[in-house]
Amino acid sequence: MTTTEPKPTARPRLPEWLRIKLPTSDTFSHTRSLLDELKLHTVCESAKCPNHWECWGKGTATFMIAGDRCTRACGFCAVSTAKPLALEADEPMRVAEATRRMKLKHVVITAVARDDLKDGGADHFRQTIEAVRKLSPGIVIEVLVPDFLDNEACIEMVLAANPHIYNHNLETVRRLTPEVRHRATYDRSLSVLKKAKDMRGNSIHTKSGMMLGLGEREDEVLQAMQDLRTAKCDILTLGQYLQPSLKHLPVIEYVSPEKFAEYKVRAEAMGFVHVASGPMVRSSYHADEVILTAE
Repeated sequence: MTTTEPKPTARPRLPEWLRIKLPTSDTFSHTRSLLDELKLHTVCESAKCPNHWECWGKGTATFMIAGDRCTRACGFCAVSTAKPLALEADEPMRVAEATRRMKLKHVVITAVARDDLKDGGADHFRQTIEAVRKLSPGIVIEVLVPDFLDNEACIEMVLAANPHIYNHNLETVRRLTPEVRHRATYDRSLSVLKKAKDMRGNSIHTKSGMMLGLGEREDEVLQAMQDLRTAKCDILTLGQYLQPSLKHLPVIEYVSPEKFAEYKVRAEAMGFVHVASGPMVRSSYHADEVILTAE
């Protein structure tokens, strides 16, 4: 008697709404050249964001400071995990120069997790914010920060530079957090957001985002939304998780645009001042639209 081995579960096929259109303008190459010239990293490239063709084609980018080596190895993230290099003292000014030359009105500054540093890179954020504001006084500054291990002094250090939006991503629902986020916890992320809001109140917008399609249930998504509102989070982004390589967590489901639209309605009813929800939405995708709605 012979036995038949079970066939591996087929991964869902990429739906039409996730097909990427390549840019046709010269702005993409100009952005590429500027970033190369100033030797800057972007989360667009390091995290293999599917929108970087569109964003660079419009002359925007999300700057990633403190190097391109992360001290964590999250199951969803394409950023390299390795021993980080020393911080570059002139990087804040290089980011500021790029922002000025790109004539940005809204800049997003993020970073790898730097658990090797005593302040987690918080002071490097502060210096970068201040450098950007010096060269572009009227710019809206958004930071997308790691959790700083929920260290209040580190959070305050970033806030002291007065960014307009303090963003820290929850990424996924509580049940999936241990598998998805290495060394991060669901409650710690909520605490970081609440601390930022408690420290600055209505003078700052707090923001968070989640990826869908990792196997979460609808009730878990709604609970995560409510948990974010309880933590006083103002702005929410919901997007489709896409597997950056075969070494990363697989896509369990491609969530339909209609479902994303439904989540947007539910989130707005909970009191978020701005919700971006759709398959191609990422934390900093079209970030400049948020502040206009939230003001």
